[in-house]
Amino acid sequence: MKYLSDYTEEAQTKLFEKCGSFFAFSLKQLNEAKKDGVKYVNMGAGLICPKEQVQAMDEGLENIQKAGIEQDIKENGIENIIKRELGNHECYYTGDISDCVDELDQYGVTEKEILKVFKNTCESETDSIS
Repeated sequence: MKYLSDYTEEAQTKLFEKCGSFFAFSLKQLNEAKKDGVKYVNMGAGLICPKEQVQAMDEGLENIQKAGIEQDIKENGIENIIKRELGNHECYYTGDISDCVDELDQYGVTEKEILKVFKNTCESETDSIS
């Protein structure tokens, strides 16, 4: 099963190129990538963007994320996405679903829905062992 990043990565890369944005995690990387005469803004997580492109980046990233979520839901369904994220965040091992709740908030999934899938999956696993 694909992850959300599989649906968004290519479009994000194209947006970065279009807007002249790049990632830099040190002054050396920033100096190597920046262009003379351009004012840059640190958008967080190492993403550097020309000041004049910040709004386009924000809007573009938001639209890409929404489209990626829609495609993920269409291809995988909410229940499978919940199971994927429960596994990805090791919720079955820890018994704590809070990281999954935070991640799936952008999908409009509630804690109650996640807990239901969590309990059903745990019960199914326990039944198959007996």
